[in-house]
Amino acid sequence: MIDFRYHLVSIIAIFVALSVGIVLGTTLLEEPTLQATEAVASALGDENGKLRAQNEVLLDTKTGQESFVAAHTPELVRGSLAGETVVIVEAPAVAAGMTDAVRQVLEQAGATVTAQVTLADKYLDPAQSVLIDRLATGIKPADLVFPAEDGPYDKAAAVLASALVTVAPDQAGKENPAAGGVIDAFQRAELLTVTAGGSAETEHIARAGTAVVITPADPYAGENAATQAGVLVSLALGLDEGSRGTVLAGPASSATTGGVVTALREGAAAEKVSGVDTADMPAGRVVVVYALREQLSGNTGQYGIGPGAPAFEPSPPSPEATLSPSPEATPSPPSTATSGG
Repeated sequence: MIDFRYHLVSIIAIFVALSVGIVLGTTLLEEPTLQATEAVASALGDENGKLRAQNEVLLDTKTGQESFVAAHTPELVRGSLAGETVVIVEAPAVAAGMTDAVRQVLEQAGATVTAQVTLADKYLDPAQSVLIDRLATGIKPADLVFPAEDGPYDKAAAVLASALVTVAPDQAGKENPAAGGVIDAFQRAELLTVTAGGSAETEHIARAGTAVVITPADPYAGENAATQAGVLVSLALGLDEGSRGTVLAGPASSATTGGVVTALREGAAAEKVSGVDTADMPAGRVVVVYALREQLSGNTGQYGIGPGAPAFEPSPPSPEATLSPSPEATPSPPSTATSGG
């Protein structure tokens, strides 16, 4: 009983001492502490107010710039792709409205969209690689030879390219008799869907001279992220090799970890396929047109605001490349210089 009372008294004494200390401490330090706290809170409030004001200015500026570019886009791109043909390939989970917005700018630039290909999630599923390999091997044109190092998605890209695009300018815009069978096989396997021009009639698909591949809104994550991004890069590369030029375009997130544009820029395909990471912006969609025009001139570049993009847009073409002689111009006499070839 004595021990219990001793411990009880000791505990009570400890709490009394703590209480007295707290009371004395807060009494002695109350005024300086409150003054310091109020000063810090006031400074933080002022800083937050300045940041909010700056943010509002930046948002207003961004909105104004985007409205201005959107209003003047037809003038900015007019004639850039006059007479050209393009096929659009849309990855799964592309941001709502992005494909339509890119297509509109391509058409404002004078291009004709021959077909729009929408990939299914199944196409990017690594578990379907055996199916895709067998399908591509079984339906490939007789004159198409796969390199020994090609994987399933390289083969599928080559087969799709044989049906959708061409390197021959005189064949662009013309129907490909073999395209219908190839596309139907991929559609029956539920790997993609195709709209030819503005119609679902895939038996009348015309080949395009160029291609634009549009990436998902969000970067890939998880153990299959690199594989899924690589599938789209392989497709873009296959289309580029079968056409006169291809651009891989996506939003700013496409140039972050797991993004498809990042996968492009980190590999050898960046030497052939142009990448644009601002397709979610009016100015970025203009850049897609400029990048495709640059591809047609035989050059490649990486553009936007993300890592691996040294410039926002391509350099403008030289006047010699854009100006053609008037019909009345008198042709110059043939040169007598010998060719180096």
